[in-house]
Amino acid sequence: MKKIKVDAYKLLRKIRQDQPLVHHLTNWVTIYDCANIVKVMGGSPVMAHAKEEVAQMSAIASALVLNIGTLTLDFIQAMKIAARSANRKNIPVLLDACGAGATSLRDNKCFELLKEVKINILKGNASEIARLSGEHVMTKGVDASGIYGNQLKLAKRVAKKFSCTVVITGKTDIITDKNKIYLVKNGHPMMANVVGTGCMASSVIGAFAAVEPDLALACASGLSCFEIAAELAAINTKGPGAFKEKIFDCLFNLDKKTIDKRQKIER
Repeated sequence: MKKIKVDAYKLLRKIRQDQPLVHHLTNWVTIYDCANIVKVMGGSPVMAHAKEEVAQMSAIASALVLNIGTLTLDFIQAMKIAARSANRKNIPVLLDACGAGATSLRDNKCFELLKEVKINILKGNASEIARLSGEHVMTKGVDASGIYGNQLKLAKRVAKKFSCTVVITGKTDIITDKNKIYLVKNGHPMMANVVGTGCMASSVIGAFAAVEPDLALACASGLSCFEIAAELAAINTKGPGAFKEKIFDCLFNLDKKTIDKRQKIER
């Protein structure tokens, strides 16, 4: 792997200019933060969950973000309806496999979504993605458990299995579409002390995927920008509460010079 420079600011600027609509069927615990993170980047978030309107909403969106963090059977049905509408329009669909590996319900519903609709981006931590690869792992609630195998091989195997771009988040984020591989090494340890940074990362990726058809590039660019904002937010911040609020401000004010200077992406 070699360190490279990605013009992530170009995509962030396009989000600010185009203001893409990013439709979410997402985690109720973090829904406010997901909406906010898209808004501060310049995107337009919508959090429509009702089965009666999700198809119409996805039809006017530029990306669809699904997150099973607070799943119910009705919610999964709404996700399928929304995803089929997005598939017909050929807009990117991201599935955040939040908590896969914790219960059989989560596992089964993830597999249903992956089978019945086209998922363009599959995102999770190492244990969530390992479970969807067929490995028998146990996720601790929605937190990652220890995965000691080769995560890069895991990501490539899952990308091939489901014909999608795979994102494994962690200290080093891994992104692959079977052909290209990106490693993103930005971020700050305090992100692990805030509920919702993983869900917000999915929303950020959704906004970047709305303006960039190369989904692996979109994922790498979005994660780097989000995590650079976290690095800046951690400066002179003593705790996770203030840190979380500063992430929004830092992402809102992110400029090309800062992104180019702090970006840590390998390919």
